[in-house]
Amino acid sequence: MPTMPKSLFWSRLDTTGCEHTLLDDARGLTARGQVQAVDPVPYTCRYTLTTTPEWATVRLEVEVEGSGWARGVRLERQPDRWRVVTSEQGDLDVALRAAGRPPVGLPGTDDPGRLADAVDVDLGASALFNTLPVRRLGLRDAAPGTERRIEVAWVQVPSLLVLPATQTYTALGAGRVRFASGDFTADLDVDPDGFVRHYPGLVDRVGR
Repeated sequence: MPTMPKSLFWSRLDTTGCEHTLLDDARGLTARGQVQAVDPVPYTCRYTLTTTPEWATVRLEVEVEGSGWARGVRLERQPDRWRVVTSEQGDLDVALRAAGRPPVGLPGTDDPGRLADAVDVDLGASALFNTLPVRRLGLRDAAPGTERRIEVAWVQVPSLLVLPATQTYTALGAGRVRFASGDFTADLDVDPDGFVRHYPGLVDRVGR
């Protein structure tokens, strides 16, 4: 396993949990990371991510596991579509019902064609993935008010359900970028490399 030159760690604000990512961003992004949280049920999520030098996602692999269940999903960009492969052991829905939460159904997507317009992926509960459009579109240093609307393949956690989603990123200046999806909006503080320092209500970065 190759070593990575950078390490980022975030503490969750919305629940007990954290994210640790090892990455290389010299030519695009290569990253592997782990997200842990107790909500909606205790889980550990591991991911590996590869992009082109222009920061367009090529491949994402995610594995999530908890007590009595495990799920996996792999997204690979093909010339005109996404290939989505899933795996499942045990039953996450049983664990969710026991915790008083609604079931989520199967991982993945029943129609990969709905993801065809997506260039970026967004892994729920991870602060790393907001960096993909910020870097790809040059929003960290763009003029305030610069707005970009994008389509993403949104991977929900812990279900690993994959959905198409429309997101909007707007440069605010002074190292801040506004993220919006549907009725949700958050102003992100990012460092000079476009990695999130503070995501209101979700994470704070810990350490240098």
